[in-house]
Amino acid sequence: MSESRFTVRQGTLEDAEIIVEFNQAMAMETEDKTLDNTILTNGVTRLISEPERGFYLVASENDTIAGSLMITKEWSDWRNQEFWWIQSVYVAPEFRRQGVYRLLYQSVKELADQQNNVCGFRLYVEKENRVAQTTYENLGMEESYYLMYEQANH
Repeated sequence: MSESRFTVRQGTLEDAEIIVEFNQAMAMETEDKTLDNTILTNGVTRLISEPERGFYLVASENDTIAGSLMITKEWSDWRNQEFWWIQSVYVAPEFRRQGVYRLLYQSVKELADQQNNVCGFRLYVEKENRVAQTTYENLGMEESYYLMYEQANH
């Protein structure tokens, strides 16, 4: 992999504000939805404070965060290992199409290789978001056999 001008590291509480901003922007762009800022801030800080639930990765150029993603963990009894769910992916508009997501995804794969208990990666994407789907496919991901269903509890 060629040298990148971006660096990737695990997100910290100091990054929570920008991660919240990114999540708000993503929800508006993808679903035309405004998220409750208090709930979102509490959710972001809780994940950072409880690493057994998952973690954030942030990509930055100098001191400017260009993009982030969240990893949550799902236990697979069939495989006796974890799937890592890639969620809350966002790259700031001025940094798009510059390899930020590719670098974040590569970092996820490298971290998983170090763990020795991750059997794969999963994510969900809006059905109409062909740009994101193409990006994921270009990185080696394939459309899953499974459909996703949900029922909100609130």
